[in-house]
Amino acid sequence: MSKRISYSLLDPWIGPLFKKLYPRLSIPAWFPPEGIVLIGHLSAIAGAIGFAFALQFWWCGILGSIGVVGNHLADCIDGTHARETGQCRNGGELLDHFTDPLSFAYWLIGIGVAINRLDLAIVAVVCLFATAVLTNIKAKLIGEFTLAKFGPTEFKTLLAVFGSSLSVAMGVPALSSAATPFATTCYVVLILGGLVQLTTNLVLAVQEVNRSNAKPDTSEWITTRTHHSPRIR
Repeated sequence: MSKRISYSLLDPWIGPLFKKLYPRLSIPAWFPPEGIVLIGHLSAIAGAIGFAFALQFWWCGILGSIGVVGNHLADCIDGTHARETGQCRNGGELLDHFTDPLSFAYWLIGIGVAINRLDLAIVAVVCLFATAVLTNIKAKLIGEFTLAKFGPTEFKTLLAVFGSSLSVAMGVPALSSAATPFATTCYVVLILGGLVQLTTNLVLAVQEVNRSNAKPDTSEWITTRTHHSPRIR
């Protein structure tokens, strides 16, 4: 298993705060942690719907923010619940890491729908999944799963503030006309920041894996023509 190391600026503050809520939620011991992952994923979908309609109804920005916060709460306590109830499973961790980038993709697409810029949404989603692939391949090569200073927690916090800001703008008649330009500008800045971070992290990751002591994989692919299962006679 890869070591998990977070350089996040907000994790030391938000993570423990959310985990303190776990005892108060009174989640039954029999409830599987995968169920918490599913609830968090559904919360992410609700948040995406909120972002998609945030420029039409003032309360949808709040829904987007609540969806993001709910998703992060589930992300913080699913592992705690698994450890507390003795239900730690590799399948659960796989499901957790599988749904994380999907949640971010939903939100980015939702914002793209709201401002009617699916071209920007495509760029945002490609950048997102490129970052996810880079993080996972690097973890496989050096045995460390690392989160950057501006990582998932910071991104979710930014989105939650963004959704709340849109609700305020849409709820005040004098500000509603500026809501769309504000959302578009924030989206473009977010995408440009993501592209810069991806490029920087890619260069640093290549240098880091080259410096590591991990032995390069020089094995050949096993294909169906070179690897046959025993025949049953």
